[in-house]
Amino acid sequence: MINNIKNIITTVTFCISLSLGLGAKESPSNAPEEKPNLSAIADQISELMRHHHYDPDQLKQKAYEQMEKKAELIAENADSVKDFVDGFNKAWKEGPFSHVRLDFAKMNAYALANYLDAMEVGGSGCQLSWEEDTAILTVNTMMGLDTIRQIQEAYSEIIANDAKALIIDLRNNGGGAFAIKPLVAHLTKKPLDAGVFVSQKWTGSHEGSPSKETIENVQPWEGWSIKTFWDDVVEKGILRVQLQPATEVYEGPVCVLVSNVTASAAELAADAMGQLDNVLIIGETTAGQMLSQTMFDLADGLQLSLPIADYFSASAGRLEGQGVSPDIQTVAADAMTAAMTWIQKNTTYHSEEDAL
Repeated sequence: MINNIKNIITTVTFCISLSLGLGAKESPSNAPEEKPNLSAIADQISELMRHHHYDPDQLKQKAYEQMEKKAELIAENADSVKDFVDGFNKAWKEGPFSHVRLDFAKMNAYALANYLDAMEVGGSGCQLSWEEDTAILTVNTMMGLDTIRQIQEAYSEIIANDAKALIIDLRNNGGGAFAIKPLVAHLTKKPLDAGVFVSQKWTGSHEGSPSKETIENVQPWEGWSIKTFWDDVVEKGILRVQLQPATEVYEGPVCVLVSNVTASAAELAADAMGQLDNVLIIGETTAGQMLSQTMFDLADGLQLSLPIADYFSASAGRLEGQGVSPDIQTVAADAMTAAMTWIQKNTTYHSEEDAL
């Protein structure tokens, strides 16, 4: 189940679910199987985009119009639903914006939204290891209640053992949801404004990015429910992401490792941590896939994910298509070595015993 959900949660970060109830009709058992009406599904996708995309003006651009025509051709030429799904997803890898995907539904969109709020990833969310007195926290996903617990427990150990430095490895993290909160909360002593999400309700009456004054006038969103977050961003049009400090805070030097596959909520986390004075970002520019998606049920057992909210960083502006730029640029494979080298050159001994 986790593998089937992974393609969705890699780019999930904050959306709203809706079931259209467009299930395919069953044919009589003695009748020949008819080819599904894939063109009708392509039309449904276009209609959902127009009604729910975070900025309908982007759908008027040539790049999207070409993608829409490509989807129609794929539907006309596909011999099966699977062929259509595969062709559609392959095409959208080069699409004008991220967080668009077709999948065969394992549960309806409403049930999936509830599942994501309660899911656990089986203990693989993060791991803590040590290189002498440097802590290495590898965070593989921002999803999972167990990931949240693991991050909190890891920080308790890191702080209790007075780590000389901390390396947070996000190189293989494709995103998710609220594991970003404890990951950042244990590094700041005061509330940290990460950025804002904006949906169609906001973009329909504004141009460009939200101003600093606009952001400051928005009440910070609080909570842990993905589904509630999705509902609120659609209803209110703009949501402010302010990360609150944890009780235990690590104040030593921090190196955050990123790669070109670090995406979505992991980019939000890297960007937010990068605002802190004791944090250094090392590696490659991240994927630039920072939108919020939600799932919609289609005919023939399909489910569409599409982006309903854009994200603007408080420090770097829009991250979609841009990504987070590292302070020290290096290929992802060399980022750990670069971090260790920097720590050795820029940290002091923690005790007289260490200095001997």
